[in-house]
Amino acid sequence: MSDRRFNPKGMAKLDSPERTKLLPPKEILSALNIEKGDTIADLGSGTGYFTIPASRQTESTVFAVDIEPQMLNVLEERLTAQHISNVELIKGPIESIPMDDQSVDKVIASMVLHEVEPLAKGLQEIKRILKPGGLCICVEWEKEQAEQGPPLHHRIHSSDMKQAVEQEGFQVINVFSPSESVYVMTFQS
Repeated sequence: MSDRRFNPKGMAKLDSPERTKLLPPKEILSALNIEKGDTIADLGSGTGYFTIPASRQTESTVFAVDIEPQMLNVLEERLTAQHISNVELIKGPIESIPMDDQSVDKVIASMVLHEVEPLAKGLQEIKRILKPGGLCICVEWEKEQAEQGPPLHHRIHSSDMKQAVEQEGFQVINVFSPSESVYVMTFQS
């Protein structure tokens, strides 16, 4: 496992009350304007923090993509327990997403792009799977020292992320900070 990848031993904190306060799912997802017919990919889906709420906002498929089988197993159990049938689990890396070109309307990339090496490859893959005009929401740690999150040298400053996104041909629609240590960037293909 890359030293950048989230260790599944810490998966309990993915659903902690502190995280919910820091990243309220409904508020964050509202930036995507999810419609009933939207097909969505949640990259680095983990245990379903955004996958499950997104699955309730669309009648189409939500693809939960994660490289870690343990995370997908937990998510599968949650989906079964909550009788959610519109989520498809996909094991794979963001650097080479095992999905067809232009297959989704919206992409969620929460707290995962700092793990992608190189970042440009991950952004190219997002562009590849998004339909023309599709939206991506990126939630990331600001590049500043904080008690939570990855080490400082793994974080991507919001201005650097904006530059990387624009270099890959995306248009940044909105950037906001739900807290001083996190930013949310919405961009369009």
